[in-house]
Amino acid sequence: MELAQVRLLVADFAACYRFYADVLGLKPQSGASEGPYEKFSPATGSAGIALQDRSMMAEVLDELGDTATGHRSLVVLRVDDLDAYCERITERGATVLHGPAPMTDRMRVAHLKDPEGNLVELQEWLLLRT
Repeated sequence: MELAQVRLLVADFAACYRFYADVLGLKPQSGASEGPYEKFSPATGSAGIALQDRSMMAEVLDELGDTATGHRSLVVLRVDDLDAYCERITERGATVLHGPAPMTDRMRVAHLKDPEGNLVELQEWLLLRT
């Protein structure tokens, strides 16, 4: 398992983008200043900080309602075999809220909450098929 990123779920994406890029000087991966997602890389290390529109995650988790007061952060862990890992943690008492399911054509994810209600995303990167 590898820590992939800490993702902040934000309501004002553009303002947060400017803060992390312009004020803190982190390097944006794609330049998507209007969202709904951007990862910022530190000078060293592989994990980074990412921003995601809060309403996007509320939709994924089918928690539509007051997204302004919804989840604010998400810890992302990369695993090799998402199905097997979800099976193991379920046997240990975890409750998977969403997934395993495709997030993009390159990634599958599952979501759960820790005992304090913090969101955790497990992600498995898929090999590109040619």
